[in-house]
Amino acid sequence: MGLLANVIIPLLFVLGGLLVYMIRVLREYERGVMFFLGRYQGVKGPGLVIVLPGLQQIVKVDLRTIVMDVPSQDVMSRDNVSVKVNAVVYFRVMEPEKAIIQVEDFIQATSQLAQTTLRSVLGHHELDEMLSERDKLNRDIQEILDKQTDAWGIKVANVEIKHVDLDESMIRAIARQAEAERERRAKVIHADGELQASSKLLEAAQIMSQQPEAIQLRYLQTMSDVASDSKSHLIAFPLPIDLLKAFQTAMQGKND
Repeated sequence: MGLLANVIIPLLFVLGGLLVYMIRVLREYERGVMFFLGRYQGVKGPGLVIVLPGLQQIVKVDLRTIVMDVPSQDVMSRDNVSVKVNAVVYFRVMEPEKAIIQVEDFIQATSQLAQTTLRSVLGHHELDEMLSERDKLNRDIQEILDKQTDAWGIKVANVEIKHVDLDESMIRAIARQAEAERERRAKVIHADGELQASSKLLEAAQIMSQQPEAIQLRYLQTMSDVASDSKSHLIAFPLPIDLLKAFQTAMQGKND
């Protein structure tokens, strides 16, 4: 009896340990890619999964969205400006079996692909486009990555360019360019105002030339404005237009 107990008790411990080793618990966001003697068997989970030691192997895959930083990349823009650009990529595994079978390390592969795609896409654009059209560039990079990672069972949900770093000389050049642009716009606005003002003055002169009474009214208004200005010590009295016209007529008659 004692001999039997000495045999059974260790055996129970071995079987208990083996049973614990066979049991896998997969969370709601996890899946297990099962292999039987090296051959793909299926995707298990979530919940309790039994794995036969020595015969079956299981590889866990996380289905949650992965946030991956793309290291800073040296990019030469289309207008030959060297910049450093980094980004962040949001992706998740949609088909666990492809992510394990089709590529050795899907996270590393996605990271390398994101780096090369970032350099390739931005290299076809000028610096101004990198700074002002980030949304469009983000969509272009996301579409290319999503298309190429589809064979790995991965869905690239979003790509965001974080920083576009320039050297000091380029920053100063852009500042000078912006200042020159502001001066140009100011001059254009000033010239446009002068053009509109001259057009209105010409229109007013034409109206006054057709209506002599308007000149008299303007004369009286000017006199009233000068008289009401307490700071003015000099008052000018312009000659009436009628007197000037009479003088001009007399001079013409004398010359004739």
